Amino acid sequence: MSPLLFSLQEARNKFMNATREAVASKNTKQLLTAFSQVAGSENEKKLTLDQVFRGVLEEEIINQASCDNCLAIISLAINGVTEGICTATTPFVLLGDVLDCLPLDHCDRIFTFVEKNVGTWKANTFYSAGKNYLLRMCNDLLRRLSKSQNTVFCGRIQLFLARLFPLSEKSGLNLQSQFNLENVTVFNVNESESTLGQKQVEDRDDGMEIEEGEMGDDEVPNNSSSIPIDYNLYRKFWSLQDFFRNPVQCYDKSSWKTFLKFSEEVLAVFKSYKLDDTQASRKKIEELKSGGEHVYFAKFLTSEKLMDLQLSDSNFRRHILLQYLILFQYLKGQVKFKSSNYVLLDEQSLWIEDTTKNVHQLLRETPPDGEKFSKMVEHILNTEENWNSWKNEGCPSFVKERQQDNKPQKVARKRPAPEDFLGKGSNKKLLMGNDELTRLWNLCPDNIEACKLESREFMPTLEQFFEEAIEQADPENMVENEYKVVNNSNYGWRALRLLARRSPHFFQPTNQQFRSLPEYLENMVIKLAKELPTPKLHKLKIRPPSEEIKTGEDEDEDDEDNESLLKENNESPEVQQQNPVSGELIEALANKLGEHWKTLAPYLEIKDSDMKVIESDSEDVKMRAKLLLIAWQDREGARATTENLISALNQAHLNELAEILASDAENCTQI
Repeated sequence: MSPLLFSLQEARNKFMNATREAVASKNTKQLLTAFSQVAGSENEKKLTLDQVFRGVLEEEIINQASCDNCLAIISLAINGVTEGICTATTPFVLLGDVLDCLPLDHCDRIFTFVEKNVGTWKANTFYSAGKNYLLRMCNDLLRRLSKSQNTVFCGRIQLFLARLFPLSEKSGLNLQSQFNLENVTVFNVNESESTLGQKQVEDRDDGMEIEEGEMGDDEVPNNSSSIPIDYNLYRKFWSLQDFFRNPVQCYDKSSWKTFLKFSEEVLAVFKSYKLDDTQASRKKIEELKSGGEHVYFAKFLTSEKLMDLQLSDSNFRRHILLQYLILFQYLKGQVKFKSSNYVLLDEQSLWIEDTTKNVHQLLRETPPDGEKFSKMVEHILNTEENWNSWKNEGCPSFVKERQQDNKPQKVARKRPAPEDFLGKGSNKKLLMGNDELTRLWNLCPDNIEACKLESREFMPTLEQFFEEAIEQADPENMVENEYKVVNNSNYGWRALRLLARRSPHFFQPTNQQFRSLPEYLENMVIKLAKELPTPKLHKLKIRPPSEEIKTGEDEDEDDEDNESLLKENNESPEVQQQNPVSGELIEALANKLGEHWKTLAPYLEIKDSDMKVIESDSEDVKMRAKLLLIAWQDREGARATTENLISALNQAHLNELAEILASDAENCTQI
């Protein structure tokens, strides 16, 4: 037998009757039974049931039935998705139909149902299929609502979207930090049409003259008439809204001057005319605390007649002061997509810091609960700073993935993209994580070129650095060796670095061995004195310290060969006076030293490892002493002199041996 063919009309009739029964009984059992009895593929039956749901909902809306029936149909659709008898998008399509057709009063109840089922919408079965439907539905509903009269409803929709979508959803982050430039505040810009300053006198029994703007309801505070209001204050006050709308104007010099002037005058008015917790304001506070009607938040009313009332209203004043804090946070903050040209000057930063403190003080002085309100605002702005930092880092996920098998896994380091630390635009700005470091680093577009400027040249010339050393090397100046600058270790270290950068002699090979850095520098000073072009240096008659004063003919011979000068310089009387230690002297001293060889070893700079080798080579203390002296002699070479050995004995408190060795170093048998 061939399978039964699907009949659309038959399926619609069965599903229609089953749906009406299910709505009445609030049970999906009839729908499941009808779905199983209808012939055809599952896809055909699902699409048919989707149409039936919309048809039944349409009848309920046309008959102006209660919202309960509409919600019952939507609940059936949700259960149908769970049971697998209709598509996952059906509940969202039904919600969109209801909210599009019902008035706003009924939409409030429908949206309450949407809020309560946010957990259902976030389930895997519904989220991917319905997130775009819900977003479109909420945006359509927001367009129907008034931002001034339906403030609470609008806020509920925004909170629902925040709960529905994950925190990293790009569509709700404003990653490029764009401003709503369409939010323009319109006010009277024609002074000739202004009514401020014109007195309208009315005849009253008490003969009082009342200025326009003073007449108000019984809610007007007593000090409202004390605020002097003219057209200039009115114009400057409302002109500030353009800076709050588009903060980047503050980076322009002329616009900043305008903003600075207007702000100082407006804040001076707030500071001079503080609000008191009067009887009228207390009455308004009690009404709000009693849980009355929703507060009406209007777009700014810029009528000149309301200016004195607005300045005397605590909510209005808090609104303006909070706008200042938000603006200052943007100007000081590090925003990833902010242009590299948007940098505050030092004087601007100082003014913003001082004004921020004044604004917080005004908030604390504004009733009711000024101190509490100021702390709350400060906490919210600190949270906003963390939010901005998270966006600047590329919105990393807050979800940490679990490691499998409890084994630490190596996380591959992601190479940072250039846009993570570079600004946008032609002049890319390097973000250093701190405002001051960022300003200093970006002073010059090309830091390599900035380092090549003449002002960055701190290395002295050879003439400047060695001038004092050349003068001291002249025998006619009779400067003793211990006072020469070449003997200063700091001077020698800087001299070597300078010679390596500016003198070719530093790299010339030579067979001459220098025993100390001062000797090498003395030789270099002699060479430089002959080559430097400064006339003052040519007048100096440089001779090696050990050389006797010669005639002019002999001086010419010295200029021929510089290596001969080095050789003569090394054969100074000081070097010749040092006597090398002979083998006989080592033998005699080892016999006398004996068991004290360990006492002398540290002062001869013998390592512990070498001492262990000496102990392992022989058990005789005299032989160990001899091996110690031989090891010292091999290491020091030409510096293994009698004078150095006497110095080591004195440091080891072996004074008797030192005196005998010093009295007659040549006659070793006396030891």
